[in-house]
Amino acid sequence: MRLHLAQLLVDAGAGDSAIAELAVVLQQDPGSGEARALMMRAMGVPAAAPEPLPPTEPSTPATDSRDAFDWDAADAEFDGVVAPMFVDGVDGVGGDDPEPAFDLEPSTVRLADVGGMADVKKRLEVAFLAPMRNPELSKLYGKSLKGGLLLYGPPGCGKTFIARAVAGELGARFYAVTLADVLDMYIGQSERNLHEVFEVARRNAPCVLFLDEVDAIGQKRTQIRGTGMRGTVNQLLAELDGADGRNEGVFVLAATNHPWDVDSALKRPGRLDRTLLVLPPDEAARQAILRFHLRDRPVSGVDVKKLAKRLEGYSGADIAHVCDTAAENALMASAAAGEVRMIGQRDLDAACEEVGPSIGPWLETARNVALYANENGAYDDLLAYLKKRKHV
Repeated sequence: MRLHLAQLLVDAGAGDSAIAELAVVLQQDPGSGEARALMMRAMGVPAAAPEPLPPTEPSTPATDSRDAFDWDAADAEFDGVVAPMFVDGVDGVGGDDPEPAFDLEPSTVRLADVGGMADVKKRLEVAFLAPMRNPELSKLYGKSLKGGLLLYGPPGCGKTFIARAVAGELGARFYAVTLADVLDMYIGQSERNLHEVFEVARRNAPCVLFLDEVDAIGQKRTQIRGTGMRGTVNQLLAELDGADGRNEGVFVLAATNHPWDVDSALKRPGRLDRTLLVLPPDEAARQAILRFHLRDRPVSGVDVKKLAKRLEGYSGADIAHVCDTAAENALMASAAAGEVRMIGQRDLDAACEEVGPSIGPWLETARNVALYANENGAYDDLLAYLKKRKHV
């Protein structure tokens, strides 16, 4: 059809358009004599007249048009007019898909940036950071550097922020993995995704690999009915073991609101064998959170210490919501009055009345676990906190 179109274009005097069509034809069928002859007509090259032949001798083939036209020059002139139909992965075209991009970033957060939480910082230093910073001493005292750290506690209390701070303390890259990065609807793909996550962390060591909501990826296999999720849990166990010894420099941190739903095999020695309870912020931390969320807003006459005492039992996310609510109330009042006014103590007090702590349901579940499912003292620290708050 392209050849027929080119014929019509040549007859109509549109030689340039015909040349583009013929270039495609010759690219697919370089030996087409008809296309070559038509190309010469389109370019205005006169065809060579055939020599007369003696009638007594058999006919001889017509002279090859290559004798009258430089086809190599024509190919060079029209090279790239139309992209090739097929490629073989040469010179970076086609071939295997490039490696997917992952969000690895150097962490600039340090534990000093975490307000308050002195007990959490101390536990991190003793159980995780000190051995990692001093591998020679760890080897001398037989302290294993294998295994990971499981952060658990009510939602919105800063587990992800603490994980970033640990990466900053170790001078390592931070790689946060969520449920969407791993789970896939096709059988076997979730396991491949999880393997690739660990491979990326190994290639970028030293790296803090943070598994958020690990109870969704590493759920108790006794609670799983389908075989798909069981395979994902088994793959996670294999990757944490690092049977080939390639987990050197990969520090695994995991976070969950429900550690009692995490498969017990994940918490055995050599895997996520250290646990750390991240509780709602203490008074010093609440003051730091309030100052952080009010720092870029028009604030006047706010008693941060008084507010911090009033917000006991609130999570970090709850405190941020209190600040947002106070700002919204001041904004609406300013819009109604037609003039800007500052965010004052009364706005924040009203926001405290409007926004309550959100961790109540979690505390109820945690209370039952700490009282009736505290095998081997795994939740003694949680039980101590509940007793201090008079929840038991």
